[in-house]
Amino acid sequence: MEVKAIAKNIRISPRKMRLVADAVRNLSIDNALRVLEAADKQAARPLIKAIKSAIANAVNNAKLDSANLAIASLQISDGQALKRFMPSTRGRIHPYKKRGSTITVVLKERVVVAKSVAKVEEVKKGEEK
Repeated sequence: MEVKAIAKNIRISPRKMRLVADAVRNLSIDNALRVLEAADKQAARPLIKAIKSAIANAVNNAKLDSANLAIASLQISDGQALKRFMPSTRGRIHPYKKRGSTITVVLKERVVVAKSVAKVEEVKKGEEK
């Protein structure tokens, strides 16, 4: 089962967020949170909040065990951009955008190998009798 958490309108550019997200994308949840807490980047705090929100959704809504969760995907997409301008000479303006991000965290339940092996052995013993 997959559980999702979305954080919208984060006022950090997606390019900067992706740098931090790439560092933790293939890690386990515990390791990812440790790396993000030690990271010296502004983008780490919203990522920690989004991952913890996804864990809370899994535990409270889907009744999953937090120890058996893994990050299925961590996507950073473009969010809302605020259009601004810088006054220039001779009455001109130079437009620019203050970019925002949207974080999408999808968690999945890990398959516990020890339990599945035990079930296979029980099925085999039942077939032998």
